[in-house]
Amino acid sequence: MATNMLLKTFSVAALAFVAVAASAQTSDTPVLTINVDKPITKVSPTLYGLMTEEINYSYDGGLYAELVRNRTFRPGNGGADRWYSVHKGNSLLSLQPDKTTGPSEALPNSLKVVVDQADAQSQAGIENGGYWGIPLRPNTVYQGSFYAKAADASIGAVTVRLVNDDSGEVVAQAIVPAVTSNWASYDFPLKTGAIRPSSLNHLEVTVAHPGTIWFNLVSLFPPTYNNRVNGNRIDLMEKMAAMKPAFLRFPGGNYLEGDHIPERYQWKKTIGPLVDRPTHPSPWRYQSSDGMGLLEFLEWCEDLHMQPLLAVYAGYSMAQEHVDAGPNLEPYVQDALEEIEYVTGSTSTKWGAERAKDGHPAPFKLSYVEVGNEDWFDRSGSYSARYAQFYHAIKTVYPDLQIIATAQVKGIKPDVVDDHFYKRADQFFADVHHYDNIDRNGPKIFVGEWATREGSPTPNFGAALGDAAWMTGMERNSDLIVMASYAPLFVNVNPGGMQWESDLIGYDAMSSYGSPSYYAQVMFSNHLGDEVLGSTFEGGGPRLFYSITRDSKTGRLFLKIVNASSAPQPIEIKLTGTTSLKNIGTLTTLSAKTLEATNSIQAPTKIVPVTVRLPKVSTDFNHTLPAYSIQIMDLDTK
Repeated sequence: MATNMLLKTFSVAALAFVAVAASAQTSDTPVLTINVDKPITKVSPTLYGLMTEEINYSYDGGLYAELVRNRTFRPGNGGADRWYSVHKGNSLLSLQPDKTTGPSEALPNSLKVVVDQADAQSQAGIENGGYWGIPLRPNTVYQGSFYAKAADASIGAVTVRLVNDDSGEVVAQAIVPAVTSNWASYDFPLKTGAIRPSSLNHLEVTVAHPGTIWFNLVSLFPPTYNNRVNGNRIDLMEKMAAMKPAFLRFPGGNYLEGDHIPERYQWKKTIGPLVDRPTHPSPWRYQSSDGMGLLEFLEWCEDLHMQPLLAVYAGYSMAQEHVDAGPNLEPYVQDALEEIEYVTGSTSTKWGAERAKDGHPAPFKLSYVEVGNEDWFDRSGSYSARYAQFYHAIKTVYPDLQIIATAQVKGIKPDVVDDHFYKRADQFFADVHHYDNIDRNGPKIFVGEWATREGSPTPNFGAALGDAAWMTGMERNSDLIVMASYAPLFVNVNPGGMQWESDLIGYDAMSSYGSPSYYAQVMFSNHLGDEVLGSTFEGGGPRLFYSITRDSKTGRLFLKIVNASSAPQPIEIKLTGTTSLKNIGTLTTLSAKTLEATNSIQAPTKIVPVTVRLPKVSTDFNHTLPAYSIQIMDLDTK
């Protein structure tokens, strides 16, 4: 994916700061000695992955490609939230939320549209502006649908249009010839012509005759990644693919728990047809459509070749509501076992058959299950007993699964413990040796949420330096740290779209961009070996950080160096245990002039990695790190 990241290759003569041939060491030059023939530990093959949850409009209005906002007509603002009346010419109508009829048990409500006056030139109906606009591109087919029923056939055809906000031009149109008196689903394509790309558009659904019609689940999808039905936004999936993530932790942190127990993520209500998904409130103060359901998470993993890391609800919600271990917790344990069966079971099992019915007969491979989220917030002290009940029940049926604890527990040794870190850059600089002396006989570590929180809505370059420094420490200790994932992953940068600052990837309706921290993640995950090499570093300053891994199959060495200082830093690099290097290596650099420099929707590629060729280097050479820089050397040792 490097070619998609705007990485540029230059001749070595064009850049004077790259590594140069060995020269006499001065007394104040730091010396980094790398023992090529002395690997000290293995690198976890699942070290870098993704953590996701519904925050900052990450799913609805973000990754989940649905373009209609409030497609199920929840009430708000004196009517159905985000829906408004369309009355062309002298048409007359009224809109009435109706709680007495809907297309399913999950969606028992609808919007009742009573048209008193309308004709072909003066149509009446409803409109929706999407999530901060409906993005449209030229010569593109959009898949639309709605559920509807009519009082009688006199209502006639339903016209669906995509209309430009400024010009009023109809840029795409479809006609549903007739609506019956029973609830039914109606599908239609909307194709644009030679228009200019723009998000300044809205959706109109109108009729040309008086009468009464009810609507629910009005939907519109653009082309999706891998052409998935009910799928994901292409540009955001491509940005994640560039990170080469090994796993996806889902469905989220706080989103898993909910503020209250009834508001938890209930996976059984997120599978099957959309009309059977009732939606639920997220803890970030907006309603989740639940279009991103359990199977969609798993297909997301499938599309990006990631392992699923399934988090199951463990009996604690954030308003300090909990279920004590014992008989009261047993239904939640059973629900988790059934969820695991949905993921991994064959079609001969109850929930494996349900997954096949939903369109995916093949089971998914699952290695890790996380019990709860941030249960150190539970003031009742009930987590140890709750975790043990889940642990024993899951291990009895699935003995090979690794069970992750979200807090320290007593009386049982977890397979893995989930640590979370949100810090400033200086705090990460001071803590890069956090795991150097941790007991290797204890549980493995999953750094399930971490980020340098500087910059808004996405991190600035100072945050990227903090992130990169922290990642060098995680790489050095990747015998202990089996997985790590930055959080939050996404943010909608429109006004009202953000609930948490410093998010990895920003977007609006039309476009997206990676922050400097995103590109640091891409660099680290794309240049990673399978073993950590022994090394010593003499004379390095307090803002100089490094890690060294090597691919044991190819002999390629990956040297990552972070200079968080405002001054360039010369170093001498010595390689022992190898007699020579191949002629050509590469140097990838991410740098900025100031700590506040960053990317944005308006300037999405101001700070991106640049890759150059290295000249022939020896086993002892000097190199100067630019100020405020993250650099990775790829060197072939055989």
